[in-house]
Amino acid sequence: MKKLLIILVTLFCSFSAIAQDYKTHKVKEGETIEQIAKQYLVTPFDIFALNPDAKKELKSDMILIIPTSGVKNDEILEDKKELIGYKTHKVKRKETLFSISQKYAVEIEDIKKHNTNLYSENLRKGDKLKIPRFKTIVNKVSLNNTIKKYKVQPKEGKWRVAYKFGITVPELEALNPNINEVLQPGDELNVPNISNNEEKAVDDEFNYYTVLKSEGYMALNRKLGVTQDQLETLNPELKEGGLKLGMVLKVPGNIKTTNVVIDVANTNLSSNLKNLSPKRIALMLPFGLNKVDVDSVQEAKKMMRTNGLLSVSLDFHTGVLMALDSAKQLGISTNLKVIDTKNQIAEISKILEANDFSEYDAVIGPLMPTSLERVASKLKRDNVPVISPLTMPTNLYDNVFQTIPSDDLLEQAIIKYVKKDSLPKHIVIISDSKHKAISDRLKSEFPLAKQIQSRKNKKGQEAYFMYQTDLENVFQTGTNIVFLETDNEGLASNVISMINGFNMNDKEIILMTTNKNKAFDGKEISNYHLSNLKFHYPSVNKTIAVESRNSFVTKYMNEYNVSPNKYAVRGFDLTLDLLLRLASEDDLYKASSSDIETEYIENKFRYSKKMFGGYYNEAVYIVKYDDLTIVEAKL
Repeated sequence: MKKLLIILVTLFCSFSAIAQDYKTHKVKEGETIEQIAKQYLVTPFDIFALNPDAKKELKSDMILIIPTSGVKNDEILEDKKELIGYKTHKVKRKETLFSISQKYAVEIEDIKKHNTNLYSENLRKGDKLKIPRFKTIVNKVSLNNTIKKYKVQPKEGKWRVAYKFGITVPELEALNPNINEVLQPGDELNVPNISNNEEKAVDDEFNYYTVLKSEGYMALNRKLGVTQDQLETLNPELKEGGLKLGMVLKVPGNIKTTNVVIDVANTNLSSNLKNLSPKRIALMLPFGLNKVDVDSVQEAKKMMRTNGLLSVSLDFHTGVLMALDSAKQLGISTNLKVIDTKNQIAEISKILEANDFSEYDAVIGPLMPTSLERVASKLKRDNVPVISPLTMPTNLYDNVFQTIPSDDLLEQAIIKYVKKDSLPKHIVIISDSKHKAISDRLKSEFPLAKQIQSRKNKKGQEAYFMYQTDLENVFQTGTNIVFLETDNEGLASNVISMINGFNMNDKEIILMTTNKNKAFDGKEISNYHLSNLKFHYPSVNKTIAVESRNSFVTKYMNEYNVSPNKYAVRGFDLTLDLLLRLASEDDLYKASSSDIETEYIENKFRYSKKMFGGYYNEAVYIVKYDDLTIVEAKL
């Protein structure tokens, strides 16, 4: 009976297709809905309208009902590629997607299409790729009705366009190989030729999030605080197709979707070392030794005192050497090549020409963004990780590791810290006009906060001061948090001195800022006032107390007869973290997932990968003044 019903249904569909002047199509392995639409001169929307199950999953041997095309455009001859199978290719050293595509006479895009991880991951030695094999058939087809041209509207970026037409960001980029990283109004893009009523509008009451590699519902819940049910309610297509790399999701409007700061338990990498082969590391620093008179001790010492880059480089180098020694005790041996960049681009070019870095596990440096850009760009083709130790990279290439958290992350960290404390508090935001944008952002995070601007002179210009009367009756009984947003030392000194006078028994005032710059270190700023106000701020690192005499400090002082400064500690922490990550996985990329957070003497590292770029550190400290000492602040 079941077989009879199937036969009857099939016959009914066949007769219906004939009666309606429809055709049927049996799906072949590897075919996409776009390819089928091109073949019959219809749109994917036309096919989905008659075959709703195909929207969920396009299976091999599935029978599709195809409407007769009403397109009257001219036919053109086009070679159609039909997939007939795959070859397996194991990636060798120095091979690129270009060289592999040339070897097998296939397009790079075809390789990516059948190895979708390559849309978000770099090609690595040892990877096994599926190389598609095609046969060519000449067809009379037209492309005009399967995709259409779309002009980018103001404020639209890749994710907005992708969301509007129901595709992922990688799919939009595949349709537009030469798409700009930043879209401009008027740019013309290829998009799916769907019906106008199928286009999705971006609702400003909501936020939107682009799904990253390997993110599931649990990861999104941890990162965004939104459940699977909530996501499926806002994005019904998830119930059918699930999460996909590059998919744009609608999320509640109160959720921040960029550079989200999350709490992750610290990972002890030393307990999981499995790759103990010797590590090859290059260290590029701007020593400028060509300018140092090595024959004169006095001149050399003077150079070290007056040349900031040389001093930083030497201190960082001492920390690196100590990290190598600590790693060696864990069974990790390192071949370190130290290179003097002389802080010259011309010297960088000579170094890159004279050395083969393709077999190196990582390169630390150069320090300066312009020099690092040159090195990273050159080594990108060999997929060699380049670590930016102290500065923000100009471009976050796929192989670049930005170890300094961005200002946006620092800002979010202090906001999250304040929100985490559920105790009642009154918030005051004081800023100059230059920092009104951050003042307004804080106001949006804390709607009940009071905003106060610095005074202006008679000409309407910023005067960078406030009167005591401006702050009278502002502070309430209980806890008052004052965000001071300025880079002007005069205003900082003026405000800090005044609010310290309002700090009484029944009115506790805690000073905070999203960006602790040089204004807070000015000569007129009293450390006693900062300590009295328990000054809080986000920081890349915490400060170790020398009197703690931990093993690193003790060893450093025994070795160099001086306590380590922040650059020496940074060199130690960054290098030890790098070596431990390399020893815990096959390469640095695999050892840098966002669920791994490491912490050492003064620095911690938790890397997140930019969708179409490299890795950035999102681990941030909140520190505070406590009894004239800077310590980590914990709730």
